[in-house]
Parts: sequence; C-alpha cells; structure tokens
Amino acid sequence: MTNAADSDLTRLRDLVRTFVDERDWDQFHTPKNLASALTVEAAELLEHFQWLQHGRAEELGPDKLVEVRHEMADVLVYLVRLADKLDVDLFAAVQEKMVLNRAKYPAEQVRGDARKYHEYKREYKK
Repeated sequence: MTNAADSDLTRLRDLVRTFVDERDWDQFHTPKNLASALTVEAAELLEHFQWLQHGRAEELGPDKLVEVRHEMADVLVYLVRLADKLDVDLFAAVQEKMVLNRAKYPAEQVRGDARKYHEYKREYKK
C-alpha cells in the first residue's frame, strides 16, 4: 500500500529526473558526485546560520529565510537524486532508521537529554 509521503517522494524523484533528463546531466550524476554536491549544498545551508545565536526564523528575517528555503531544496534535490541513482527507497530507509533509533534512544531513558547513544548507561535484561 502506497502512502502519501511515499507518493510525494516519488513525485519529487520524477520531477528531478525530468529536469536532469532535459539537460542531459545524468552522465555527471554519479553517486560520488551527488554525495559531494549534497555536502556542498548542506554547507551552503549552514552558512546562513554560522554567526547567529540560535538560528531561529526571526533571526534570519524574511529575505534570508527565502535563501535558506532554497538551500534546503537543493539539499533535498541532491538527496533524492542520490537515492534514485542507488535505488534507495527513502521512505522505507527512514522507517528502518527510526526503528534503529528507537532502540538506541529509548524515550523513557533519553527524554530531554541530547547526549549521543553511547553515553547512556544501558540496562540490559537477561
């Protein structure tokens, strides 16, 4: 059964595929190149927050918020494209990762605490 999120990701993938095909850019879209481009775009996104105290929307202002939105779109486009090239179902990958994250970060143990999973003492039941 297909859900709305999966359908939206499929529509995004198809939109990006069409854009790339119209420009004959598939030849440049190796997984390595896409991962590199994704990293560059993520850095461009981070640049907008670099010297802000918290990076909240009101600190950015409306013009910067538009720029941030465009950088976020670039990051998503490259991620969707990379997933397409590697035949990764992003929706399924997120579902799988959330199962793993729930095991690493049990809500009753980590609520309100931002430490990394290996910093928590585990209580193992035998």
